Amino acid sequence: MKYYLVAGEASGDLHGANLMKALKEKDPQAQFRFFGGDLMLAEGGELVKHYSEMAFMGFVEVVANLRTIAKNLSACKNDIAAWQPDVLVLIDFPGFNLKIAEFAKANGLLVCYYISPKVWAWNQKRVIRIKRIVDHMFCILPFEVDFYRQWGMEVDYVGNPLLDSVSAFKPDADFYKKHQLSNKKIIACLPGSRKQEISRLLPDMVAAAKNWPDYQFIVAGAPTFDAAYYDRYLKDTGIKVLFNATYDILNNAQATIVASGTATLETALFNVPQVVVYKGNNVSIAIARALVKIRFISLVNLIMDDGVVKELIQQDCNPQKINDELELILNNKDYREKMLENYNKLQDKMGKPGASVKTAGLIIKYASKNKAA
Repeated sequence: MKYYLVAGEASGDLHGANLMKALKEKDPQAQFRFFGGDLMLAEGGELVKHYSEMAFMGFVEVVANLRTIAKNLSACKNDIAAWQPDVLVLIDFPGFNLKIAEFAKANGLLVCYYISPKVWAWNQKRVIRIKRIVDHMFCILPFEVDFYRQWGMEVDYVGNPLLDSVSAFKPDADFYKKHQLSNKKIIACLPGSRKQEISRLLPDMVAAAKNWPDYQFIVAGAPTFDAAYYDRYLKDTGIKVLFNATYDILNNAQATIVASGTATLETALFNVPQVVVYKGNNVSIAIARALVKIRFISLVNLIMDDGVVKELIQQDCNPQKINDELELILNNKDYREKMLENYNKLQDKMGKPGASVKTAGLIIKYASKNKAA
């Protein structure tokens, strides 16, 4: 069958690649065309547009890039219409993907949505629209099933694909030697994959590093940037940036300073104590605080419905407060052990790996049924 996938950011590229791999195992004749990234490209098929040209974070940033977004939407719609896939698989990225879903549904295509938009966080009435334009929703957070049911929509809970990625990870035995690292313990810095995130968060991480001379700080570089981009923040600090090594960095880290997003959950799955940081445009943050109906921003805290990890947002995200939290994580044994105990409860709540395989099976089942109808 012909599968058209749309992923608009780094996490979607990761989940899309794992899903494509699972689809190929179940459907050896699978053909892929997609908006995505390098990981999806490595699985085969035709990359139409890279997510690096698509990801804009925050209300103000989206408005400032409306022309680019409109061009991307038009290109995606035209390409889908020309290729005529058996099924459209949309991965997260709701601002873009819900518009694509509406177009595809109007044109008689089967629409599957992998990783639900966070409709439970704000403007919950969007579920009414989703029910109309999405044929099958595959959810990765346990509480989403009950949320959708309250709105009269049945969805498939498939587990979390990060469990697949983490369970498939094989540590590099030569990690320290390969990257010429010292013998000091590691504090990992994960400042995100978007330019806005990195420019706002990395300077505070670098400033906090000055207080920890007995540790080496290592930045997990986003694949859409090169070393020269990070040099403007890391020059003369001795802090290294490593690419394509995020899981190895986490596997060897004592603590992590991490941008709010998928990486907070990855960090927890690697059992690394963390402090979550986030900064956005002031207007965007003000709008978000007025609209959002959730107590937390990190996936760890959202899934646990508790403040398992510290969240430093906007003005609270500064070198001093980052340093204070690192002090607790690294030097307060009870504090550290409590966080790790909560990580164990989190993993129990999330279940076992297999989300990619389960989702692939359901997509093939629904697409085959639709094709036969």
